[in-house]
Amino acid sequence: MRKSIVTFGWGLSMLAVASWGQIAHSFPLREISLEKLRFVGLDDKLGDNETDFTQKTIYPCQTNPSCPDAKTSTSLSGWNESQRKALLTAVEHSLNYLSTAKAIASYRRQADAEFNLPRVKRSLFRFKELLLTTDSPAALEQAVKAEFVFYQSVGKDKRGKVEFTGYFEPTYTASRVPTAKYRYPLYRKPASFNRWSLPHPTRAQLEGKDGLGSNHSILKGHELVWLGDRLEAFLVQVQGSARLKMTDGTTMTLGYDGTTNYPYVSVGGELVKDGVFEQDQLTLPKLLDYFAANPDQLSRYLPRNNRFIFFRETAGKPPTGSLSVPVTGDRSIATDKSLMPPGALALIVAPIPDVQSTGEIDTKVVSRYVLDQDTGSAIKGAGRVDIFLGTGEVAGERAGLLNGKGHLFYLLLKEQKLSQN
Repeated sequence: MRKSIVTFGWGLSMLAVASWGQIAHSFPLREISLEKLRFVGLDDKLGDNETDFTQKTIYPCQTNPSCPDAKTSTSLSGWNESQRKALLTAVEHSLNYLSTAKAIASYRRQADAEFNLPRVKRSLFRFKELLLTTDSPAALEQAVKAEFVFYQSVGKDKRGKVEFTGYFEPTYTASRVPTAKYRYPLYRKPASFNRWSLPHPTRAQLEGKDGLGSNHSILKGHELVWLGDRLEAFLVQVQGSARLKMTDGTTMTLGYDGTTNYPYVSVGGELVKDGVFEQDQLTLPKLLDYFAANPDQLSRYLPRNNRFIFFRETAGKPPTGSLSVPVTGDRSIATDKSLMPPGALALIVAPIPDVQSTGEIDTKVVSRYVLDQDTGSAIKGAGRVDIFLGTGEVAGERAGLLNGKGHLFYLLLKEQKLSQN
């Protein structure tokens, strides 16, 4: 649906297969022993650093969706409550998805596999209960290691190496009408789109080589909003959603509503191919600085990506992933859904940029519980994960810095825990 901000710069991708459940060679997840996680803390972001985590109380509660929420006392110590709330929100979104006909259809081919729909759903219910009833992140870690089985992605190299990038929801200023300042349109999908012949028109044919549109374009009259910066308009297409501050004082939210039938081409990758940057030198800030200093190059490079995105207004709703549920900052990931279980609980160990107490952004290798709730046209293979980092400028800065190698694990409730119900 959308691409990571670093994929915009670097163009990482791998080959994919047809759909979830149709694995070309071997299942991409392998059960591992807890010994491999001996030195991995299970989510430092959930903790309050000022609290002593030595007490590890686990409250008993069966894997039942009616488990009372009365145990969610705010007096429980040790938690970063905003992070616990965000994780609970992401879990609820996955549970909502797993109760849909779309989820049933996605998992039907895997009815006899480890990652079948009932087990994935009950694993999430139990994780939710533990998140609500344990008295600290350390207690949660103890319970998860006791009750869950960990499956590691084989990664890009079949040895567990996974490439991580980040994406976000941009916030830009825009106008509902074209002006001398706001000239670069985003478009709604034409009603006739499904009848367009193949190959579809190229990006240059749709929006003009300069991005300003054309009276002869098939999209004339389908403009939704106008932005003041061509690269910003392009980045909205890369991300697939946006929260726009309108010149009339209102706010407009946009969501993905379709794409032309072309593969995604990374602009940053094209710059590397042309020798403008070495691949290991390219970062998003450098790429933005390059185009700011060489605006004429936008007309050379942006039209190389013929994949064109259409939008719809979403009436203030949060950004939504490919599972049709909202994505949550730092808690939702995008993977190749032909390989990975949609909506499932996962743990990532990756270099993630975070804002420090000084206000600076620093990258450290950390662990995070996440929910697999999205996909992207450039997120292909068992060795790619895109992390949603939220909305706005800071989220964009973090996403631009997130590019590194790590590991991906999925969690399932142990069979004996399932049989107790």
